[in-house]
Parts: sequence; C-alpha cells; structure tokens
Amino acid sequence: MRGTTVTPGTTPCRAPREGTLPMHRLEVPMPNAMPFAIGTFDTIGPMSRADFPHRHTFWEIVHVTGGTGAHVVDLARWELAPPHLCVIAPGQVHHWEDARRLDGSVVLFTDGFLRDHPGDRDLLRGLGERPWLTLDEAGHSGVTRLVAELADEYGRGARGFDSVLRALLHVLVVRASRMPVSAAPPPGHRPAPSAGPGRAGAVAAEFVRLIGGADPELWSVGACAGRIGVTAGYLTEAVKTATGRTPGELVRAARTHEAQRLLARTDMSVRQVAGRVGFSDPAYFCRFFRRETGVSPGDFRRGADAGGEIHHEHRIESIARPEPRA
Repeated sequence: MRGTTVTPGTTPCRAPREGTLPMHRLEVPMPNAMPFAIGTFDTIGPMSRADFPHRHTFWEIVHVTGGTGAHVVDLARWELAPPHLCVIAPGQVHHWEDARRLDGSVVLFTDGFLRDHPGDRDLLRGLGERPWLTLDEAGHSGVTRLVAELADEYGRGARGFDSVLRALLHVLVVRASRMPVSAAPPPGHRPAPSAGPGRAGAVAAEFVRLIGGADPELWSVGACAGRIGVTAGYLTEAVKTATGRTPGELVRAARTHEAQRLLARTDMSVRQVAGRVGFSDPAYFCRFFRRETGVSPGDFRRGADAGGEIHHEHRIESIARPEPRA
C-alpha cells in the first residue's frame, strides 16, 4: 500500500520519469487514510473522466449508467451503450474519448484494501482481461443496489464501516466475475494469459502481473523470481504448467504490448520507444517488433496492424500533462 496513496494537496496524476505515461495515484483523506473511495464522476473529480491516456496505481471499477462516446482501454475502443460495468487494473492505460453526459459511479481501491479477501485479486485480474461488460436488466439492477450500499456505507462512516465496505466489494467482484461476455471484443483487445489453480497457478499469475506493470526492471525471469520469492527454475516450470507458454514468450509479449501502448498513445519517437522497452539499438527493436506483430513500428503507429484497425487519434503531445497556470 505504501507509495500508492497520497495526501490531499499533492498532484494525483504525474509522470514518474521520462518515457512513461502519466500515473494517477489514489488521493485519500488523512489522518485515517483508507485506500478506498467511491462516488459519482462529478464527486470523484475530473480525473475520473480524463480524456488523455494515463495509468493507475490502483484498481478502478466503473458503473456507467448514462452517456455517449467511448472508453479506450489499452488499444481497444469500447463504445458506450449503457449500462456497463468496467474494471481497470493497475498499470492498464485508459482514457475517455468524446464522452458526453457521462453518468454513473466510480469505485477506487488499492491491492491493500483486499486483505480480507485476497482471492479477489485473481477475480479482478480476470475482469481486467475483459474490462467492458454490457449489463442486462438483472445485472444492472444488482450492480446498482451494491454500488448504492457501498456509497451509503462509505458516506456514513459508522463503526466498522471498513470491514463492511470490504465485504460489499467482495460481493460485487464475485458477482461481476460470474457475468457472461456479452459481445465480441473490439479490435485491439488483448486478453492476458490465464493461469490455472494451485501454487503454480498463483506463481504464474503473480509473474503475469509483474511483467504487465510496464517496469523494464521486471522484464526478466530472474528479477521476477526474486520478487516472488522462488527460484528461476521453479518459476519457469510453474509458468509453463499454468499457462502453456514459457516465461520468455510472456516477457516478449509484455514488451511488445508496452511498445504498442507508447506508439499508440504518445508522440515518442521510435528510438525513444525502443529505449523505454529495453532496446539500445532501434534497428534491433524494429526487427523485434516486426517479428512479434507482423508490422513495423511506423506502420503500427499509422494504424495498419495485422489484427484490425487501431485508433490512434489520442496521442498526447507531452508525457506529463501540464499543470494549469495560476
């Protein structure tokens, strides 16, 4: 939990270093900071409907009840046709595009808030792989009741409200995980590799989470094994058993996906993107990218990828959004 929440008055959206997308951190009240917040798009604030690509250090569940436009998660553009339920995982890149009259509720929380129900992390990761759910009447009614209970409990702040919030959130996550996929994913949607049950599955799931966080220092089997607390050999076998793919294959996929994010959502040069994903030689990066995707970085940026149309019109001119002038 440390490092994921900030005190009021500090900037909740920043670029930690050159070559990264803006990072939105969870702002919570002090001194009794609890890494959880819920409200409407209006009460949470303008960052809840940000129209520029950015990442989070926390989980976000969005219940959309009204509005037009689209929500872009990583490289997939999901058209608004409310009601929807959306789960955005830490590290995913997202923004709202041409959103008008956006209405609904936003639930924000860190991994630390899930301490009573640690299994919810796996359910949330699964929901993050299919982040956009179109709700039927029964699903919308159930989500509406749960979100209203969460908001009421949060607003009252009565004795023991933190444990009640964790219980209600657990019910919301479990019920959301049962919801069927209601439509084919749009072009650009890339589900993460799934991991099986058991210890090997848990180790593999943690490996996938680490390499998906866009931290170049963790794009190595040895570094991830050290972070998880297992040997590199065990990590390799666990990942192969749980996912059917080698750690090296998954690392290459993670580096490729991060390169796609940066090419699609920033104005960084190909050389800069290459450096950000760990390639000192841009020419080698271009060969790597073509081998992994079938197209050159330049062609991908122009929207000509092998899997369908990618929407690139929302690249940001600078990585860190400028602060408003006084």
